[in-house]
Amino acid sequence: MATQQQQNGASASGVLEQLRGKHVLITGTTGFLGKVVLEKLIRTVPDIGGIHLLIRGNKRHPAARERFLNEIASSSVFERLRHDDNEAFESFLEERVHCITGEVTEPRFGLTQERFRALAGQVDAFINSAASVNFREELDKALKINTLCLENVAALAELNSTMAVIQVSTCYVNGKNSGQITESVIKPAGESIPRSADGYYETEELVHLLQDKISDVKARYSGKVLEKKLVDLGIREANNYGWSDTYTFTKWLGEQLLMKALSGRSLTIVRPSIIESALEEPSPGWIEGVKVADAIILAYAREKVSLFPGKRSGIIDVIPVDLVANSIILSLAEAISEPGHRRIYQCCSGGSNPISLGTFIDYLMAEAKSNYAAYDQLFYRRPTKPFVAVNRKLFDVVVGGMRVPLSIAGKALRLAGQNRELKVLKNLDTTRSLATIFGFYTAPDYIFRNDSLMALASRMGELDRVLFPVDARQIDWQLYLCKIHLGGLNRYALKERKLYSLRAAQTRKKAA
Repeated sequence: MATQQQQNGASASGVLEQLRGKHVLITGTTGFLGKVVLEKLIRTVPDIGGIHLLIRGNKRHPAARERFLNEIASSSVFERLRHDDNEAFESFLEERVHCITGEVTEPRFGLTQERFRALAGQVDAFINSAASVNFREELDKALKINTLCLENVAALAELNSTMAVIQVSTCYVNGKNSGQITESVIKPAGESIPRSADGYYETEELVHLLQDKISDVKARYSGKVLEKKLVDLGIREANNYGWSDTYTFTKWLGEQLLMKALSGRSLTIVRPSIIESALEEPSPGWIEGVKVADAIILAYAREKVSLFPGKRSGIIDVIPVDLVANSIILSLAEAISEPGHRRIYQCCSGGSNPISLGTFIDYLMAEAKSNYAAYDQLFYRRPTKPFVAVNRKLFDVVVGGMRVPLSIAGKALRLAGQNRELKVLKNLDTTRSLATIFGFYTAPDYIFRNDSLMALASRMGELDRVLFPVDARQIDWQLYLCKIHLGGLNRYALKERKLYSLRAAQTRKKAA
């Protein structure tokens, strides 16, 4: 699966040397980043001892192996491997990929004590990329998967003192702090939280307080009202302590929990910024689903959004998924070779190859106007409206001022027997919804640094810099955004959505 050059140069590669014969446990491989990490390990580290995947069963595929073969191994992320040598790929899956049916949020991952202990003894390292990335998740759910499940990660590490733990977090644990953000423990920007002598924050009391508030809400509400109240509670508590949303707040809490539980052990926290389509591997533009920036791009392409809150001069920090996967693999090799340390790495572009929101928008608009027909799944026609970023106060005034008369007009139309919403009103609601979720990320007052990650890359050697590039300075933003990313959205994310819609329609037709 590796090229002949890679195999011949293995002895010159710190990564390939350290990972030879090692067994790695990975969570989150049903997700976007997890798939890319898995693909890169299979393709580039042929001598790895084994890859163990913790996968939750579902109604269609209750067993992990069954779900892996049907939902993960069939992904387009593996097209390159199948094309290069399908027989070798299938053999690798059969011999080296071990699937464990379990749930990361359950005690011992839902395994028996004996199986849990055996798993701890089998693996040399643990990459945890499982998370809920819903920015407005119900607080109990976000707390469970982004924070409390890390107690199970720590429990596994307790049974194997040499196990390296790689925790995938996010640069946005930074919350509402401003300025240059380094690869360090983040101080809350809101209400104070006690800090330990080891640098992390003592959060047990805060977590108990949040759980008490969750219990109180659950005692008073039910159904859809309960869901909304838990979403509102999460946003309110996040804002109170210095975060814009529940996702980043609970990911920060998770960092603190792990730093305390694994004090003196091998723990590496990898923080990506906004992860988008691949720069080069497994293929340029490979992506799965619609990510943070893409929801806005898609709404603009469909002419639902033309005005958005944002700071044109602000640095929007986007990083291709393959650079993130490479960062995880580099840090994995380091943690195995030099155990017993706590490290934090940020995989980002803002500090070394910044692009402003204004330039980001201008590139995309220019490509949309001149070449929209090349992206037939994305653009149904040439966009006629500009995409304008304005400050939040002006946005609220304009959108708020437009909505009241449009809402009255919509009611009048319905009273007149025209049972439809005004298209403009619907588009306005789409704009407001996207602004509520993503508005914080388009008006940044911070710049993420990745000096420690770049120092790691330089220590790993020349071959590793070729095999596992992490340097955002290699990104040509105009080429990446206008050709690679839009092409990837069109080919992978939106094609999959269209196929899914067609299948759903066929199923409904059969049922009828």
